[in-house]
Amino acid sequence: MNIILCDDHPLIRRSLRELLQEIRPDAVVREATSAAELFQCQREEPAHMVVLDLSLPDRHGLECLSELRQRDPTLKVLILSMHNEERFALRALELGASGYLGKHRAPAEIAGALQRVLNGGRYIDPETAEALARRAFGGTKLPHEALSPREFSVLRELGRGRSPAAIAEQLFLSAKTVSTYRSRVLNKLALKTNADLVRYCLSHALID
Repeated sequence: MNIILCDDHPLIRRSLRELLQEIRPDAVVREATSAAELFQCQREEPAHMVVLDLSLPDRHGLECLSELRQRDPTLKVLILSMHNEERFALRALELGASGYLGKHRAPAEIAGALQRVLNGGRYIDPETAEALARRAFGGTKLPHEALSPREFSVLRELGRGRSPAAIAEQLFLSAKTVSTYRSRVLNKLALKTNADLVRYCLSHALID
């Protein structure tokens, strides 16, 4: 059993490693602090499971999740995030995550989620399940939930006030490609300017 812990906080990785060693003493646990390191680890030796943070320094976790699942549809991915669950949980599950859990949860609950996903199951904590049920019964989907993972990443970076050139460097794209994504995002969200994008991100709590 090969497991990759992808989180840029050393204490989080240490805590997760200790939990996993109790659950699966025979597991080989590797650590990554960025998306680049995560994919390098996966290329060197494919993992059976990835524990993935959403806030990575070089790419958004949802984009990583989408790519991981495209490369290996059988890969188990547990999202463990500091973000409000309702904002990203539904999108993560739609992209193939095996579970979604907040970092503020008790160690016993995190251990239970890890165990369930390792055994082939899925895990959603009760609060997230209730939020998703409200969304389902409401029947409405927010405009940004229709964006692709890459479009969503570009949206969040524009919402932070970053220039297309800076975004292109971070996401390893050309500035022209970023401008194309920007145009698509504006069109899908029915917005006109970068200022509109900033307001949208703030109103929907999409940026930290």
